[in-house]
Amino acid sequence: MSSKTRNRTKPAIAVLASLAALIALRTFAATPAQVAAPPDAQVVLSTTATGVQVYACEFDASHQLMWAFKSPLATLYEAHGQEAVHHSAGPTWQAQDGSTIVGQVRAQAPSDTPNSIPQLLLDAKSTAGSGTLSEVRYVQRLETVGGNAPTAPCASEHEMGRSPYFARYVFLK
Repeated sequence: MSSKTRNRTKPAIAVLASLAALIALRTFAATPAQVAAPPDAQVVLSTTATGVQVYACEFDASHQLMWAFKSPLATLYEAHGQEAVHHSAGPTWQAQDGSTIVGQVRAQAPSDTPNSIPQLLLDAKSTAGSGTLSEVRYVQRLETVGGNAPTAPCASEHEMGRSPYFARYVFLK
């Protein structure tokens, strides 16, 4: 293997190692009541996500530059480590089979990990295609780590910032 190839694969190996460690070492925390699924809901798919939360530097109501959330960009992996779903703005989830859902936040709870994005319960606002996600009615984002706005202040309007995060996503019907 050439040194160029080795250098290009190091970041990917580091991400996969981090993901494997997260999956192997964590114990599933109790789901906070605020983001618990309705009692009749059934799990369709449980995944582990790694990605970024994207922020843009924008003026707030008091004309100060602040980081504003724009969208998630994440890959969700099923239990055997295979890519299962891509997550993006909307919030939207698209499975490998093309089935897609768009969610709407129903409830949130603080993360158990300090300085992390909240845990969420979302309703499936719309679905498209047939497949894995076609019957999903709810999505839970649980056990979040990271993803808050960048800690460095933003300096120019429309500057972009990305914050890495990990989470567990559960899709329910």
